[in-house]
Amino acid sequence: MDESNIPIDINIGKLQDWLVSRRHVSKEWQKNIIPIREKINNAIQDMPVHNDIAALLSGSYINFFHCQKIIEILKETEADTKNLFGRYGSQRMKDWLDVVKNYERDNLYIAEAAQMLARNISYEIPGLKRQITKEEQIQADCEKKKNDYLKSEGSAKTEFLNSCKQLGIKGDKIKQELVERLQELPAIYDKIGSSLKPLRPSIDLYSAFTKYILGDNASEVLPLLQYVVEHGNTTVYEWMYGEAPLSVEPDPIHIEVTEEEQGGGDQEDGAIDFGGLDTSPEIDFGDGDAGGEIDWGTIDTVPEIDTSPDFVGDSLPDDSFIVVEEDGLGGGVARGTEALTLLDNPKTRNQLIDQLVELESFLKMRLHETHISNESQSFSLIQQLPTESSDALAAMLATVQDASRALLAPEIAHLHNVKHSNKYVDVLTAQLQQKLVMCDKMSRLAQRESERRQAASERAAELRPLLTRLVERTVELQANIEKEISKKYKGRPVNIIGGVKFL
Repeated sequence: MDESNIPIDINIGKLQDWLVSRRHVSKEWQKNIIPIREKINNAIQDMPVHNDIAALLSGSYINFFHCQKIIEILKETEADTKNLFGRYGSQRMKDWLDVVKNYERDNLYIAEAAQMLARNISYEIPGLKRQITKEEQIQADCEKKKNDYLKSEGSAKTEFLNSCKQLGIKGDKIKQELVERLQELPAIYDKIGSSLKPLRPSIDLYSAFTKYILGDNASEVLPLLQYVVEHGNTTVYEWMYGEAPLSVEPDPIHIEVTEEEQGGGDQEDGAIDFGGLDTSPEIDFGDGDAGGEIDWGTIDTVPEIDTSPDFVGDSLPDDSFIVVEEDGLGGGVARGTEALTLLDNPKTRNQLIDQLVELESFLKMRLHETHISNESQSFSLIQQLPTESSDALAAMLATVQDASRALLAPEIAHLHNVKHSNKYVDVLTAQLQQKLVMCDKMSRLAQRESERRQAASERAAELRPLLTRLVERTVELQANIEKEISKKYKGRPVNIIGGVKFL
């Protein structure tokens, strides 16, 4: 085998040691390279305007092979300075020819080129790649955070809109709209009172059952519920004294509304626009389904605020609360809690709810006993009690449950508590406003992540061309080194192992 065809393989990590061990370069070559770099820096200060020279000098460390290309370009730009003996009178040409001559002394150019190649392979190129990867990872992280923030914003918007819809307000002026909705409570309560009339068969059955069990010792059952079924949602005064008042003077509602919340429903600057989503204040008393309620945190939608004087059933309050005219034969003036309707007064409202629960429990028990009686043929006391068919009992139970759901509907409970507690309306308003604050915060955070992602994308876009150019010049540098070493071994092929091809 011809020796000239045997390749010379040199590991990139041992290239400089190989050059020193083969005596191609001196161990002290780095000291001699410093003056050459100074000459290059001085020569660069005076260069002609040329696109190829500008391309050579941009984005790369000037080496021996660049100097050779610059000389080739100067042969064209400085051609008019050439004399009869073929020498150039241009100082530019002299400076670069001197640089190349110093580079060739003791093969300094090969040593420096080998060092540049090793640095590019081991540090520069991997460093740029890591930086690009980091910027791409930042983009992915920012995109994920942005989507999470937008999801949280959407969730807060949905909660706010559902809460407003449940309260029957638009949400532009929360406290003001809640106060305005209180004017609808009387009509709502009257509608609920009228809807209780179908409970009469259930009450009659409960009364008959009680009389059958207790006999003469049985007392009137569910007195307040029977009264509302019979007379509707009257005032507490009429329920207590059996006659309508001559006049009603309820206590005024004191709920302070700030100036920012007054002035109609125009949306303030900076408020969040939820588009055409429906926030109609219409309340549906249809089947009374209260499913999908909003969790109000520490605010309970069921308990009421008891502001009335203590009384039970139809007992008479203190005489100081009654103004009687014509010896009481013509009625009096209903004031304070007595001026409220039975469904509006927290005390009587709670009593009515308790009696509905009592009636519901009775019907559930009777329905269960009826099923047991039908399944068992044995004689029992249950068979002797007043009975209804299972279907009739189920229908009665459904009617009572519908009435309970209508009375305990979240929007009604909220409005009831708003009317009777200033603290409640403040907390409720603050909770709704907090959802708006959360929407705004999530929107700003999403915008910030979007800007961070854009900045990272721009940085990565700037680094990619630099990496491409560096790789191209490193490939060229490696080829030049292999070519120069090959010249010293009579043209034998030289391969630098672990170079750019292995990146």
